[in-house]
Order: sequence, then C-alpha cells, then structure tokens
Amino acid sequence: MLGLGDLKQTRVYQEGKLEGKLEAVPRLLKLGLTLEQVAEALELEIAEARKAALVHFSSCQFH
Repeated sequence: MLGLGDLKQTRVYQEGKLEGKLEAVPRLLKLGLTLEQVAEALELEIAEARKAALVHFSSCQFH
C-alpha cells in the first residue's frame, strides 16, 4: 500500500507539482514580481520561469 510519502515520490505527482508552479508564473509576473523573484518563490530555475512566461504571453497575443 502506498503511503503519502511514497505518493509524493511518483512521477505523476512531481509533474503535477511542476505544472502548478509553471501556471503560477504569469500570474505572479502580472502582480509585478520580477522574473527572478518568481523563480525564487516557486523554487524554479530562471530558465523554466522564463519559458513559462513566454509560452503564456505569446499564446495570449492570439486570443
């Protein structure tokens, strides 16, 4: 039987956790935080935060 600690180690859990962080990047930038502050707050690499912001903001241009 899987315990909570075991569940948190699964790939699905880890990917979901990362996806949630990446979805938060544009919202935090919109609130006025710098990219560096967002990356630090979400425990992301700056490159990951930058990519999430670029993907979000470039897709918004077409809506």
